[in-house]
This record gives sequence, C-alpha cells and structure tokens, in this order.
Amino acid sequence: MFTDRRIERHQLPYFLRVFNTVTDKPIGFLGNVSDDGLMLISQLPMMVGVDFQLRLKIPDSDGCQQVIDFTACCAWCHEDATPLHYDAGFILLQPPVEFGLLVRALRRYFSFQPLPASA
Repeated sequence: MFTDRRIERHQLPYFLRVFNTVTDKPIGFLGNVSDDGLMLISQLPMMVGVDFQLRLKIPDSDGCQQVIDFTACCAWCHEDATPLHYDAGFILLQPPVEFGLLVRALRRYFSFQPLPASA
C-alpha cells in the first residue's frame, strides 16, 4: 500500500471547496495539492481504493467561477487532528490541463515568485 509521499505538496492556508461532480454538493476542502494529487479535508471518511468524480470551483477575478472536473482515486484516509474531520489523499486519474494550471498558479502565488513581465 502507498504510504510515503514522493511528490512535494504545497499547503494551502486558505481552503478551496471540493464538490462531488455528480451532485454538485460540497464534500470537503482542498488541504494541499500537487501536479497529480491532492489532500481533501472532510467531515466524513472517504472510501480508500474508490474513484471519485470531483469538482473545483475557482473564483475568477471578474467574479465568475472556473470549474475544473476530474476523477481521483482515494489512496488513504485517516482522522484529522481536528475532531470530526478526516484527511484523505487522492491520486488524479488523467488530470485535466486546467488542474495543472491551477497547481502552477498556486505554487507561484504561495512561493511569492514575481509574476512574469508582460511585453
């Protein structure tokens, strides 16, 4: 069973909600993220070894939302330090291009890297 993280993860001090794609109901918050995985913080435990249809709704600068739908398999789940909360690690199956763009944008934002100069 996969237990050691091989990919650097970036913590998100402000949480983004994660939704079930089928029902559009919130199932938790994004805890951290990498190019092909994420940690979900939820009030319910997730079933390990199960594929989930997930959705992120990213706020846009113009007040709209960008929706990113993807499928991810739950690799592990355990109780969080916060009572009645659970942490679950997910591996993305064929991550969409938009997810990679989100990861890079979050990395740039939280790494305090300067924005590229526009010509």
